[in-house]
Amino acid sequence: MTKMQKGRLLIIEDEKSMREVLRILLEGEGYEVSTAPDGLEGLSFVERDIFDLVITDVKMPKADGFEVLKKIKEMSPDTIVIMITAFGTKDAAVEAMKLGAYDYISKPFNIDEIRLIVRKAIEKKREHLELSLLRQKVDATYALGNIIGQSPKMQEIFRIVPRIAQSNSNVLITGESGSGKELIAHALHNLSHRKEKNFVTINCAAFPEGLLESELFGHMKGSFTGAMYNKQGLFEIADSGSVFLDEIAEMPTSLQAKLLRVLENGTFRRIGGTTDIKVDVRVISATNKDLREEIAAGRFREDLYYRLNVVPITMPPLRERKEDIPLLINHFLSRSSDKPKKIMPDAMKALIDYSWKGNVRELENVIERIALLTEKDEITAANLPAEILNEGRSGAPMMTELTDSGIDLEQLIVDIEKRYLLKALEKTAGNKTDAAKLLGLTFRSFRHRLQKYGIH
Repeated sequence: MTKMQKGRLLIIEDEKSMREVLRILLEGEGYEVSTAPDGLEGLSFVERDIFDLVITDVKMPKADGFEVLKKIKEMSPDTIVIMITAFGTKDAAVEAMKLGAYDYISKPFNIDEIRLIVRKAIEKKREHLELSLLRQKVDATYALGNIIGQSPKMQEIFRIVPRIAQSNSNVLITGESGSGKELIAHALHNLSHRKEKNFVTINCAAFPEGLLESELFGHMKGSFTGAMYNKQGLFEIADSGSVFLDEIAEMPTSLQAKLLRVLENGTFRRIGGTTDIKVDVRVISATNKDLREEIAAGRFREDLYYRLNVVPITMPPLRERKEDIPLLINHFLSRSSDKPKKIMPDAMKALIDYSWKGNVRELENVIERIALLTEKDEITAANLPAEILNEGRSGAPMMTELTDSGIDLEQLIVDIEKRYLLKALEKTAGNKTDAAKLLGLTFRSFRHRLQKYGIH
């Protein structure tokens, strides 16, 4: 682990000998250490850069430790502050902790004590960072073996992903929305030598230009309106790990040049910063657009495209791998309850025949919905949403298959009626009068049916 990876520390101490002792001690532990002889100079360091931890004396000229502590918490809330003093009192310690100090140590102190406190503080910050990234952190859910697919196209992806994962090459994943691009990105990271490091993801379409740059590369306090403190960007947080840039085609062209620089030499500057920051990051990007068309339209840089598209992966839409639909349905049903429902042949056929413009994500949502609304253990075509049954049909919805074991016609009629009542309410945003008109019913008759089936 490099010094930069282990932690960046700042020591603010007016006594030169003490300052040097702490510097030598902590550099020996592998930290990158800066020093300042007084509070004002120490605060100027914090304004210019980001530190994991600051050790500050209490009694100092120009700005005392309590003033330094307050300012640091304003400029860089995530920075840990440890206070040391030769004039410690219980009241001062309590005040320091109220202001956000991690610890308050009286001089003279034991060298091993300082070493241990710093180590625990840095570990605590690392744990906090991991918790904040928990939703993005790779776990068993994203192991390649849990991505469902038996079709030839998916089997080819399963074959190449482990090989691609072992390299440091940038990967561009293309495919329609909901086709599983992010799952593949997680798998690439989880199967790589970077798997113990951070995997951070950002949707480039979710932020306006200024905020997107700040999210990616960080900013310094006062660099723009609302920049109240120094902030690390995702590229810095992901050092030695992976960054997933979803919807890369939506990145503004002005920001594309800055991303290109990172891909070319691994360096960038925070907004308002004056020093280059070097990182080792693998970039995985994804888009549902044709980037060549975006290039031709002048919306995407061609040189950036070639940097991102070192290794391309194309995710097939669900309609092109229909043999995977039964596997996916059973997988989603198995997660829906302790006792999964069984899907009947007529329902399975309708689901396989449907076009699934929303791909796997749409299928997952539909299965979750029908598993929740179907009272019986068996799901028939009558339990399916009307848009699935009626796609490409001008007549009545698909009939439930009449098998040798027969059907419960009364229950089937109930299921169909409930389904259309709910669908009408959905289409009218809960307006009962309009929903009744859609079904050709009087308001009174519609309300009676809602009461009969307990639909609220």
